[in-house]
Amino acid sequence: MTTLEQLSAGVDRILPENGLAHKLLQARQENRPLVIKLGFDPTAPDLHLGHAVVLRKLRQFQDAGHRIVIIVGSFTAQIGDPTGKNKSRKPLSKEAVMANAATYIKQLGKVIDPTKCEVRFNDEWLGGLGFNAILELLSKVTVAQLLQRNDFNKRFMANMPIALHELMYPILQGFDSLQIDADIEMGGTDQLFNCTMGRQLQEAHGKAPQVVMCMPLLKGLDGNEKMSKSLNNIIGLTDEPSAMFGKTMSIPDALLPEFIELTTSFTVEEKAQLLQQLTAGNNPMHIKKEVATNIVAQYHDEQSAAAAAAFFATQFQPKNFEEMEFKPVSKQSLLLNATEVALLDLCCALKKDNSKSNLRRLITGGGVYINNEKITDVNKVIGLAAGLKIKIGRLTFIELIS
Repeated sequence: MTTLEQLSAGVDRILPENGLAHKLLQARQENRPLVIKLGFDPTAPDLHLGHAVVLRKLRQFQDAGHRIVIIVGSFTAQIGDPTGKNKSRKPLSKEAVMANAATYIKQLGKVIDPTKCEVRFNDEWLGGLGFNAILELLSKVTVAQLLQRNDFNKRFMANMPIALHELMYPILQGFDSLQIDADIEMGGTDQLFNCTMGRQLQEAHGKAPQVVMCMPLLKGLDGNEKMSKSLNNIIGLTDEPSAMFGKTMSIPDALLPEFIELTTSFTVEEKAQLLQQLTAGNNPMHIKKEVATNIVAQYHDEQSAAAAAAFFATQFQPKNFEEMEFKPVSKQSLLLNATEVALLDLCCALKKDNSKSNLRRLITGGGVYINNEKITDVNKVIGLAAGLKIKIGRLTFIELIS
């Protein structure tokens, strides 16, 4: 692969399309490294695999000799990024922001080389802006442009409140790029609008506009929403090896291609081979083990990964469906007045502490077995005969009795 191919591999969106090639050529002609920006608001103390998707791409730029600048939103986190939200975020105190930032910076070292990157706090320039400077900055952006942002537009059309400080957030993020003369800004696809604001402000001030590179958003353990601390569906970079391994093994089978592409350090050829095995119908459990082992080895070491795999096999992986201890449950206790019932309704009756949507995802993700047969159709009709054995998730084994 060429450098351009390596750096663009796996990127969801590059704006403009030929921007990266142009910046790399410019860097060679001027004999200088590119300035690669990544900004984050330390709204929670832990980084997770979703953050690592962008960090891994940053590491590629770092290894290619470019200058990485991490912008800590010490000012903007006190506003709260409204991206993807249908209401205002609760602002954080300066103390909470700085405590979280210290943890974030320490965890960055699990993916990038902290000795080869620059960390800046944006209250350095935003905290001292006078009112005249703020008005001059706001004059570069129109309300119509801000309302093009999807979440702002949805809230506006639904007649939901949008505070003025929220409208300022993407402008302030763009101002960060102006301050450090960013060549490229990295982020997830949900940050596309905010990152393009940096381009606009740079151009408005007579500077070369940055290129925007957006990485795909990694889905969380539920297989539905993006990985997020607030949704409690994350695999943390500081999780213990056994927890990291077990959480990876719990992802729905349908999420495996995404995890192979976005979270592993396998070569292109190794990833293609694993994806081919999935397509060919190989047991997803075996592939998931390889993915889990690779992830643990990245953030801990190979010895820890091997130990986590052995622990999982001993504690959670049944050697044989028939050898497991099934809890007897009477048909009468289920309060199902029928001799047969849809699989989803049966699971709801057996797992009253789980939501219907969670059980639906568990079934479609391959986590439910009837008499040692995986069933992924939520509407599959199941006969309620005595002796029926049901496995729900990793730890629930039930046998119906009369």
